[in-house]
Amino acid sequence: MDPKTNILNRLKRAEGQLRGIQHMVAEEQECIDIVTQLSAVRSSINRIMGLAISQKLMTCIEHPSDNPEEQERRLQQAIDLIIKK
Repeated sequence: MDPKTNILNRLKRAEGQLRGIQHMVAEEQECIDIVTQLSAVRSSINRIMGLAISQKLMTCIEHPSDNPEEQERRLQQAIDLIIKK
């Protein structure tokens, strides 16, 4: 599966989880159950972020810029995303 499809599928799954949580809130389910599901969504989103960042790094490595300054800037962007995460 290509990285774009993988990320899109994971985003759709997270979207479904969020809809389920909305339903749980509307149905006034237990707070602990809602928080458990929110934690699962957060973990899923963190994984998606990691995949997106790794894809950015792979692109920088597999298709380097001929301009060293541009290559450094692209790599720094990916590093900044990791740090921000």
